[in-house]
Amino acid sequence: MYEWIGLVHLSAGIVWLGGMALVIFALRPVAIAQMAAPERLTLMTAVLSRFFWMVWVSIALLLGSGLWMWSMTDTHLAPKGWYAMSVLGLLMSLIFTHIWFAPFRRLKAAVSAADWPKAGKALGQIHPLVLTNFVLGWLAILAVAVWR
Repeated sequence: MYEWIGLVHLSAGIVWLGGMALVIFALRPVAIAQMAAPERLTLMTAVLSRFFWMVWVSIALLLGSGLWMWSMTDTHLAPKGWYAMSVLGLLMSLIFTHIWFAPFRRLKAAVSAADWPKAGKALGQIHPLVLTNFVLGWLAILAVAVWR
């Protein structure tokens, strides 16, 4: 059972980090280079709307599986990396919650109103937060891999 829960945990992390990598390194640069603001902002809003629901599911799976794995382990014997991963994962979740309830909400409203300058500003606020979460996610992986 423990291995299956670990697989759920790993899979949820892969979905979240992989989605961020796709948006940061593939979708966003191409959209900026090849699309006018209305089309780019509409596309990015639609993509982020779908991806962010996947992030919510990933967060629920990560928290649930992580808490279950912690409950099956003597905390005195838990690897140090687990502590770092837990703190970083919670920080990532808080940053994502901010993204969802602040700039992403403004982005959707601005795109719906065809207010492209406001939409661009909101999307510009999301990007550094997603970059931050991407780095934190890799730091969590590094912590678990190094601190055994």
